Amino acid sequence: MKNEQQIQPIDNVAIALIVLLSLVIGFLISTSNRCSGDCWFEVQPQVKEFSWQNQLIGAEDKAFLMTFNRPMDRNSVEKNLVIEPPLPGKFSWAGNKLAYTLNIPAPYGETYRVFLQEARQQFATKGELGKEIEPFFSQFKTRDRSLAYIGTEGSERGRLILYNWTRQIKTILTPENLTVFDFESYPKGDKILFSAADKSAGLDSIRMLQLYTVATEFNDGESTDQSNVSQSQEKPEPKLILDNKEYQNNKFDLSQDGKTIIVQRLNRSNPEDFGLWIIDEQNSIQPLKNSTGGDFLLTPDSKALAVAQGEGIALLPLQPEAKPLDFLPKFGRVVSFSPDGRAAAMVNYNRDNQNLKYTRSLFYVNNQGIQKELLNLEGSIIDCQFNPTATNLYCLLSELKPGDEYREQPYLAEINLKTNKTTPLLALPEYQDSRISVAPDGLGVVFDQVLTSNTLSDGNIPANDSGETIVTSRLWLLLPPSQESSHHQVEQLPFIGFHPEWIP
Repeated sequence: MKNEQQIQPIDNVAIALIVLLSLVIGFLISTSNRCSGDCWFEVQPQVKEFSWQNQLIGAEDKAFLMTFNRPMDRNSVEKNLVIEPPLPGKFSWAGNKLAYTLNIPAPYGETYRVFLQEARQQFATKGELGKEIEPFFSQFKTRDRSLAYIGTEGSERGRLILYNWTRQIKTILTPENLTVFDFESYPKGDKILFSAADKSAGLDSIRMLQLYTVATEFNDGESTDQSNVSQSQEKPEPKLILDNKEYQNNKFDLSQDGKTIIVQRLNRSNPEDFGLWIIDEQNSIQPLKNSTGGDFLLTPDSKALAVAQGEGIALLPLQPEAKPLDFLPKFGRVVSFSPDGRAAAMVNYNRDNQNLKYTRSLFYVNNQGIQKELLNLEGSIIDCQFNPTATNLYCLLSELKPGDEYREQPYLAEINLKTNKTTPLLALPEYQDSRISVAPDGLGVVFDQVLTSNTLSDGNIPANDSGETIVTSRLWLLLPPSQESSHHQVEQLPFIGFHPEWIP
């Protein structure tokens, strides 16, 4: 009897199938790099990930990423990518990832649609077309265009007002018993930090300030019609951040990342205890021992503080008793930083000892070591703000009027940072304490015209930084030149208030 096992018919079938499958697999591997775009086995190219998919973005969002599952013919992608409404920008690639960087921030209050079709996969064989991409559609939105200010009339007097420009809704954010003195928005625009005093404090209100936060997001995502334009919604829920029991709270500043608050404080029982304090995300507070000085401003990277000290500006790290990072002896004040943090507008206080004249120079200073004088005047440099692309400065300046009586005439000007040309735009007669705010998406510049009296506020009426009563104020919008007009346009806004600020 034989021990050898006979081959059965089913074994022959199995062997044949193994050989056939091996040949098919080898064929697929060998031809994958030279198959035309119509090969049935080739994976269709598609967008794997879109970083702004259904996102709500703001001016800080400068670029989106689009990731593909296959290497793409880059020209065909760039040619066929459509954004509606259009957003001009620049393409850059890293492997299968496309980065699209906006030239200017996306205008607020819009829904943007993104389409990509007819783009093709990259193909190795010359003269042949890659497989066409699976049609792609997505969308994203920008934040609502909103404006905050302090009211001066009727039930709005001394209260923080939010106007949602996109939905045309006005909301009173603070209760009737508080008089608001100053405020700053958090970077996402979801809440506002403000200083206020109870109206019962009377003439001592400016020495009784406390810090609060209040949320701004009350809309339900639905648009409103024109009948709702004039309606004021009252939903105040302020949260106390810093009380006034032991210290008098003065000026404050909020970091661009929203994690740090710097506040100037004076000990009520010991006037020598005067300086800056830091409040972190957990609302714990401690003094910055090395921070004695004057005017101050947090740097855009939220890691340091620019403080006027003696004959210059000290850059201090946000750690107690830390040594200064740098000292700029030429300047006496930092007016503002550019949105990207690479440049600043600074003031140099000049004195002509021969003629006993004081002048002020405005300088452009950047992180490359450039210090460029933009203008020199005998009046005042009240405020300056960069536009979103840091190509221009909008400034509130004043001109010293001739005569025996010292009198300054304020005006609004635009400074082109490339040509250094200063263009006066608008005179502001008989008004003081004006402020400006540049829209994060570049829509325009909002500013106020504030008229004050010499009498101190009794706590029931809004006051300026010196405690003087604000009699009245009008709000204006300066629009940049457009296709319809080659000149700046000025519109009066239908609000009565002061200290206007765009929400980021």
